[in-house]
Amino acid sequence: MAKYGYFSVLLAVSAFFVACSNNFERHDSVISQQNPALKPLPQKSYGAYVAGRVAHLRKDFNTASDYYIKALEIDKDNPELVSRLYLLLASKGRVDEAAQYAAQAKQNGDKNNFIDIIIAVSQMKKNQYQETIDTVKQLDGAIYKEFINPLIISWAYAGLNQPEQALKELAVLKKEPSFKALYHFHAGMINDYFGNKDAAQKNYEVIVKEEGLEMSFRSLQVISNFYIRTNQKAKALELVKKYNDEKLLADMLNNLAKNITLAAPDKTPSIIDNPNVGMSEALFSIAATLRQGAAGIDLAHMFISMSIYANPHYDLAKLLLADILESREMYKDANEVYETIPKNSEAYYTVQVKRANNMVMMEDYSGAELLLKSLALEYPGNYQLYLDLGDILRVKNKQEEAIKYYEQAIDKLPKVEAQHWILYYALGISYERNQEWDKAEKSFLKAMELSQNHYLVLNYLGYSWIHQGKNIDEAFGMIVDAYNQAPQDGHIADSLGWSLYRLGYYPQSITYLERAAELEPANAVISEHLGDAYWFGGRKNEAIFQWKHSLTMKDDSGELNAKEVRSKINNGIKDNTVLPFNKTVIEDKIAQINQE
Repeated sequence: MAKYGYFSVLLAVSAFFVACSNNFERHDSVISQQNPALKPLPQKSYGAYVAGRVAHLRKDFNTASDYYIKALEIDKDNPELVSRLYLLLASKGRVDEAAQYAAQAKQNGDKNNFIDIIIAVSQMKKNQYQETIDTVKQLDGAIYKEFINPLIISWAYAGLNQPEQALKELAVLKKEPSFKALYHFHAGMINDYFGNKDAAQKNYEVIVKEEGLEMSFRSLQVISNFYIRTNQKAKALELVKKYNDEKLLADMLNNLAKNITLAAPDKTPSIIDNPNVGMSEALFSIAATLRQGAAGIDLAHMFISMSIYANPHYDLAKLLLADILESREMYKDANEVYETIPKNSEAYYTVQVKRANNMVMMEDYSGAELLLKSLALEYPGNYQLYLDLGDILRVKNKQEEAIKYYEQAIDKLPKVEAQHWILYYALGISYERNQEWDKAEKSFLKAMELSQNHYLVLNYLGYSWIHQGKNIDEAFGMIVDAYNQAPQDGHIADSLGWSLYRLGYYPQSITYLERAAELEPANAVISEHLGDAYWFGGRKNEAIFQWKHSLTMKDDSGELNAKEVRSKINNGIKDNTVLPFNKTVIEDKIAQINQE
């Protein structure tokens, strides 16, 4: 998603919030540190607390919240538990409950500024606009006064039907040059909400016309919606056509363009149809800013959840929330968010692909396969679906079916371009595992050409050639080049070490195989290779240990032959048939190995 251009204050925003806010996944919260005389939990509430803590550690925030609430029913005034609870509830979008416990925490002496934001968001949703303003104005400090407060207060004044005051409050953002796009976006929406079409268009077109300002996809949606409603459909279509963003949004852009084409001005409602939608946009803007900082994910999680609470139909906010959940490896929760996005959403297709990816991360390959096959029926021209299906089937070791989908993906390409190397690489792997080496080799060579020698392709093809005893000098050179590109990849370190072993360079092979074992300690094949090198390096006890170790681990590659390994344990290795090679060429490549 494109981002607003306010990076100059990003670090300050993140640092400020992290300093005054609790990381809701940590047990030793900042709030605890600010309240040294915390009341211990009584024994009678301990069971509910422990159950909540277990759910909390498992990142099941809803269940954790429910158990903490039960604990508080017994121990009503425990300040640490109250302070932890309102943050968890906010992260789940349970803002009314969060506001209740936030107010209680404030009475207990909790000075976390986030309390007033939660309370203000709850008040705004209840149309308590003046109360919202009064609550937010209690927040002091430059970040609040120059960033957070103007965004929230301006929409509260919009709720009070005071457009001039709303714009006056928002104008504070103009002091910071990097907030220029943010200011004009919200000013445009406020003017649009009040029917000030000329002023709204003037604000919106600052974003449209100034090339130095980045336009978010949400800005594109809102501005094109304005153009449609004001009989400027051609401008809306032109805007979508020139929008430049990462390829992930290609389908969303196509869907938006289709919707614009079909839209009728007199039947197109405004996106910004009430102040809480504007408030939701403000919270989204804050969350998107915080998300860009490595330390801001907890706060971004809470802000985006409150954004969805303010506007439950905000699909892009749901995408950001799901993205945050995925970064926390909460794939089930992310998919639950995706499932709330309706089929008529411009993001629907993108969401379904993300759902399938999350299923893969949860190792629900059958579910992902079923979903992608249903999508392929709906979107038969999309090569990415066929690529993803091939990947899933390859993982499930259904190589013939995987090959079928990879080949269909290639057929659906309008033009073969550099980025399609991954498709040929994946196809090559399935051909190789299906014992169709000639086709595999051809695919790998095509992938190498398209990728300009990507280390994954160099490694796979080079290792395969070494394994087959062919093109030895070229294969070794490819593996060295791959290692120099990615020295932290344990699989490539293994290829380098094992190749050196096959060439009889045992001391060097041990060096790189030990490195591979450090990088991939649970890899059975690497342990076997290291054992082989140890044996010929004169370290026979260590060799036997590594062979035994390899049998205790799972081998997903199918390369480990357990019977052969047991034979090595019992009998050792009588001979290593060193591959024929050009010593000058090989030692010249050895000298080129990156030693860092």
